[in-house]
Amino acid sequence: MRAVKVVAAISLVALAVGIPMSRAGSEEKKAAQPAVAAPSYQPPLRGAPGGRVGGGTRGTGRETFVLSVLAPDHTGLTVSEQPALYWFISNPTTLAVEVTIVDPRATEPVLETRLAPPLAAGVHRIRLADHGVRLVPGVSYRWYVAVVPDSGRRSKDILAGGAIERVAPPEGLAAKLAQADKATLPFLYAEAGIWYDALATISELIETAPNDPSLRRQRAALMAQVGLPNIGE
Repeated sequence: MRAVKVVAAISLVALAVGIPMSRAGSEEKKAAQPAVAAPSYQPPLRGAPGGRVGGGTRGTGRETFVLSVLAPDHTGLTVSEQPALYWFISNPTTLAVEVTIVDPRATEPVLETRLAPPLAAGVHRIRLADHGVRLVPGVSYRWYVAVVPDSGRRSKDILAGGAIERVAPPEGLAAKLAQADKATLPFLYAEAGIWYDALATISELIETAPNDPSLRRQRAALMAQVGLPNIGE
C-alpha cells in the first residue's frame, strides 16, 4: 500500500511540473547512468617543435569534407618503433589520398603511398609496419594526409599534417603496462604523455568491440583534449 502511495506521489509531482511519466522515468534512468571515464592526456613538458597543420573543412568544388590527422597541436610522442597513424575524413571521397612521412634530415620522404579511391568516411589508419618504416628515436618526423583533386596540379592538394617523435618509455611505464589489462592501456599512455600509443590502444579496443559506445566516447574525449574535431562519436 505504501509503495502505491509513493508511485502516486511521483505521478502527481511529474504532472505538476509538466513532465510526462515516460520522460520522468527516462530522466531518472539517464541520471543513474555512470559517467564514462576518459583517458587524461598530459602533454610532454618539453617544448617540442611542430604540431598539427591544416585540417578543418575543405572543398574541391564537387566534394566538401572535414579532413584532419588525429594528432595533437604539438609534436606527439610514441614509444613504438612502428606505430600506427590515424586520420579522419567526414565524407566519402572518390579522390586519391596520399600519405607522406618526412624525416627532416633526409631529402626524400621515408614513406609516400597513395590510397586508391573510393575511401569511406570515418577514421582511417596506416600501420608503419605494413610499409617497413621504422622511426629513429629523437627525430621529430612530419606526416601528412593529402586529398589530391588533380595529380597534375599538386598546389590544389587539400592537406592535413602532424608531427611524431619516438622516445624511450618514461620511467615506470613499462612495469605498469605489463600489469595492466587492455582497457587500461589508453589511460596509462595518456597519463604518460604518449599520444600516439594512447590513441592506437583505444582505437584497437573500438575495433574489437565496435558496438560499445563508451569506448567511442573515450576516444572522442581524448581527441577533444587536443582540440581535434568531433568525429560523430
